[in-house]
Amino acid sequence: MKRILSALLICFVAITTAQAQITPFEQSKDHNYTATYAEVIAYYKNLNKLYPQQMKLINYGTTDVGKPLTLVVLSRDKVFDPALIKKQNKRVLLINNGIHPGEPEGIDASMMLVRDLLKKDQLPKDVVICLIALYNIDGNLNRGLSRVSQNGPVAYGFRGNYRNLDLNRDFIKADSRNALAFTQILTAWKPEIFLDNHTSDGADYQYVMTLIETQKDKQNPLLANYTTKTLTPYMYNSMKRARFEMIPYGAGEEGLPDSGIVSFLETPRFATGFAAQHNIISYITETHMLKAFDKRVYATYLFMQFLIQINQRDAKLIGELKQQADEQVAQQKTFALNWTVDRQAIDTITFKGYKADYKTSEVSGLNRLYYDRNKPYTKTINYWNTYKVTATADKPLAYVIPQAWGKVIDLFKLNGVKMQQLAHDTTLGLQMYYIEDYKTPQKPYEGHYLHSAVKLNPVDTRVKFYAGDYVVYTNQPINRYIVETLEPQGVDSFFAWNFFDSMLGEKEYFSDYVFEDIAANLLKKDPELKKKLDDAKSKDPKLVGSAQAQLFFVYRNSPYFEKTFMRYPVGRLLTDTKLDLK
Repeated sequence: MKRILSALLICFVAITTAQAQITPFEQSKDHNYTATYAEVIAYYKNLNKLYPQQMKLINYGTTDVGKPLTLVVLSRDKVFDPALIKKQNKRVLLINNGIHPGEPEGIDASMMLVRDLLKKDQLPKDVVICLIALYNIDGNLNRGLSRVSQNGPVAYGFRGNYRNLDLNRDFIKADSRNALAFTQILTAWKPEIFLDNHTSDGADYQYVMTLIETQKDKQNPLLANYTTKTLTPYMYNSMKRARFEMIPYGAGEEGLPDSGIVSFLETPRFATGFAAQHNIISYITETHMLKAFDKRVYATYLFMQFLIQINQRDAKLIGELKQQADEQVAQQKTFALNWTVDRQAIDTITFKGYKADYKTSEVSGLNRLYYDRNKPYTKTINYWNTYKVTATADKPLAYVIPQAWGKVIDLFKLNGVKMQQLAHDTTLGLQMYYIEDYKTPQKPYEGHYLHSAVKLNPVDTRVKFYAGDYVVYTNQPINRYIVETLEPQGVDSFFAWNFFDSMLGEKEYFSDYVFEDIAANLLKKDPELKKKLDDAKSKDPKLVGSAQAQLFFVYRNSPYFEKTFMRYPVGRLLTDTKLDLK
């Protein structure tokens, strides 16, 4: 009897264990369901109980909705210390899921993948796998049907997070606590390769998945060479053999993909653009919204599986390339700050689409676009995949950042930038930028009024800094992040994202009737100022007719005008100066 009870208990435990490993996606009818946040965390906790030696759950920070960001770590050798993993010369692959909760394929695919790697004893020997279980927890909790054009699942989360931020536009500015937690993970684990799983909208075509890779012309050349010649072709060939042929993601040149596509430029506001500043090879999968949800999940599963395989195959080479890229960037002199597509450099690719046509809209009675899936085609189309640099900056010996700009300092620390502080108040001879002009839109973008078309006037001057102000030497592997954030003309610089807007406003002015006498005295004592005013009047009739404008002209060119107005507060130290540092 005892043997029978024991056998029944073993069977019960085996059945319960097996059921615990089946994901909500797999349990659902037609595989058209994506797991909720609670289901995701419960699933990984149950799995962790079954495989405590090779799996660990680590919580980082607190997201905007008050819940921690959970990292799932898989390590064949049972080592979960990032520093020790690097000493063992192992690679780290970081995978992010659910940044847009309405694009949840990665969430469900990762749950199955983690289970299968553990259950089948297939964890790679030389690669530690880190998966962010669900990045935008906030949006996932706001569950419903918001992506009206999407083919499943039956319910999913909302794109914006609890602060209504698009988290895939937040990496460089880090307004959300989600982004702060992500950066904590990135700097702690120092991955060599990063993957962010997504779903695309747009034109209809035959592919279940399209792919974004770090744009080759903005990637470190050593990494770009390996990516374009080895890693990316391997991923395309592997997915094709698995019957999930891919094509590069991109915008249609004339709205329709068969007119040619332009590759996507992921600047540092995006996950992959941000990772590139850390010299990390990065990809974004974009499964197509109109394909069945189960196909999208399985395509994502396979992509991750193949990415793990080539990480293992090329583990030694990937580590060497990352080290060389870090060394190269530490010595690099000139840095690109913005890019534009090169219209003269045209590649061609084979494209499998559906015929686009027009018919009468039942809503408006006017012409509307549709794609006829009964008319598939294969044709050669143009592909613009070359970008040219439109703005550069030569790095200074060091940047000097006043401690008053606390968010800049905090983000630099979080991103692993090495900094030192002045031990005493000191006056430094350096180069300061004056903002000559810039453009700002009328409507906000992700909570900011982004500056662009920035024009600078560099001036060599002496400026007083104070004990505790920060000195950042530009001899670091993280130089791209340093330069691209601190040079105001950069497309995603801290200046562009309004970090320094308070210095764009005047703080002092003058009383007209009092300054009249002072201005008259200045003009009498300073012939050059008088000539300057006369020359300006000869060129500008409006100035001639405005007493107020002439007073202001004299004021702006007088010793009384504030020297800090429109002066960018970060200094550029150009010469090797002996500094007393803490």
